[in-house]
Amino acid sequence: MELREWKIILTPYEFAVEELKGKFKNIRKELKANGEYSPIEFVTGRVKKISSIITKAEKLDISIDEVEEKIEDIAGIRIMCQFVEDIYTVVSLIKSRQDMEVLYEKDYITNYKASGYRSYHVIIKYPFQTAKGLKNIMAEIQIRTLAMNFWATIEHSLKYKYDHDIPSDLAARLSRAGDAAFLLDQEMSEIRDVVVRAQVMFEMKSIAIKDILDNIQELNSMGFIQEAVSFQERFDNISSFEDIDRMFLFKRELETAIEKLRKTI
Repeated sequence: MELREWKIILTPYEFAVEELKGKFKNIRKELKANGEYSPIEFVTGRVKKISSIITKAEKLDISIDEVEEKIEDIAGIRIMCQFVEDIYTVVSLIKSRQDMEVLYEKDYITNYKASGYRSYHVIIKYPFQTAKGLKNIMAEIQIRTLAMNFWATIEHSLKYKYDHDIPSDLAARLSRAGDAAFLLDQEMSEIRDVVVRAQVMFEMKSIAIKDILDNIQELNSMGFIQEAVSFQERFDNISSFEDIDRMFLFKRELETAIEKLRKTI
């Protein structure tokens, strides 16, 4: 197959990956904008290289004409989470969506590989609208913790270096490192509730500060300069405090003052 033919095949995959990345990033943005905890830490994606597709097709003994039908990871999305529990939350989010269909799942956390590899894979069918009409694209979504991803990145580099034949002594050490990485995840799960509460409080405070500053700016734009200066001075005295309740009380007082002043205009 010529390069031009590959480009025609893979271009919809490239656009679909960008679309999927945006959708999962928006979940994170929406939750944070609402002052909620996001199980998604960050999202990446890629389309498999032509050479990798050909190599996999040869390994699976399938023809080039069958790659779109039988190779499930031409389009790949990777979602990183802070905690193991978050992985299963993300899986539930994917299953609940109406814009993609889950074909099947591979739980390499409960059933981790002998190499030490841990991750959760969800294979989806994603209807993507191309210039020539609707195209159903298969994509693999890998969901991992940061520790799992660190280990998988190292393993990938070693597989590349040793052409997928890692020496047995190094493979054994890599497997032990995978166990150690999972122990780290388990330890972090023990303090998950504390971390989540702290992150939610930080997001809530950030939202409150933005709203307060926007409201003070609104007072300025309405012409109530003296009132704006007064609120700004009071805000400067409390903004460093950790008491979120005091912050919200101040925010409510400011909003009430703006409502009253609007009626005088």
